[in-house]
Amino acid sequence: MFGRRLGNRTSRAQRTSPLAALRTPPSAGVLSCRVLDPVNEPVPHAEFAVSDGMGRKVVSGETDPYGAFMTAVPAGEYRLAVSAEGYAPYRASATVTENALASLGDVTLQVARPPALPEAGDWQVEPTHSSIAFTARHIGLARIHGRFNSFAGAVRIGEQMESSAMHVVIDAGSIDTNVRMRDDHLRSADFLDVERFPTLEFYSERFAHRGGNRWAVTGALSLHGVTRTVTLDAEYLGLGNGMEGEVRAACRATTELHRDDFTVSWQTMLARGIAVVGPSIRIELDVQIVRQG
Repeated sequence: MFGRRLGNRTSRAQRTSPLAALRTPPSAGVLSCRVLDPVNEPVPHAEFAVSDGMGRKVVSGETDPYGAFMTAVPAGEYRLAVSAEGYAPYRASATVTENALASLGDVTLQVARPPALPEAGDWQVEPTHSSIAFTARHIGLARIHGRFNSFAGAVRIGEQMESSAMHVVIDAGSIDTNVRMRDDHLRSADFLDVERFPTLEFYSERFAHRGGNRWAVTGALSLHGVTRTVTLDAEYLGLGNGMEGEVRAACRATTELHRDDFTVSWQTMLARGIAVVGPSIRIELDVQIVRQG
């Protein structure tokens, strides 16, 4: 009877042990924590990275919908980094021992101070430190990476950032995927038709703050003789000084375009029926602007 009761207690302990959720080898332990915001609400999808004493990343991932994560790692000393949009990064050290739980408990992230916005006035895109790149599918599997080498742009920053405007002009003939034959084809009437449509243009006067350093910039993109509304998902990176002391502002932005929306619908097929270039193209911008006057 005594043995049966002891066995029952042991069985219940195994079912409720934090280690029961993970199968760990004999030389490993478990590292865990729960990530909260300043009002003690969980932060789902916060990114975490665990590095060893040499600074090498051992494991990374995201917190679950309840702000928690639990990961098995070899016994040793570790550094934990936690980050989430709109919050200051959190860092901590932890010692993990064999077949044991190293819990950091509740980790509270502090709201990050957003970077200072550029002053109102006229700014210009600085092409030397900016890039307009794209990624497209090729023959259904691989990816094509390319860029436009020639472009110009102006930004008028309003007294309120939401009242700002921008205008960017891209030389369609400057497309560059590092393969001359492919680039010539992309410039042809099958795709961009640069003889008829020598430029791509984007104009926006709708800047919407999405919280933290995230902005949505919505405007009209003219490509291949067609104009469509496009929204850039932008991350503002803040202010800095250039080599000559001039003030610069920087941001990154992404969007996705669909070729058919702009009648770039060339569909040469391979023998197996796979399109040579996929229907969607991801655009990535890395932009610096400098103050004028």
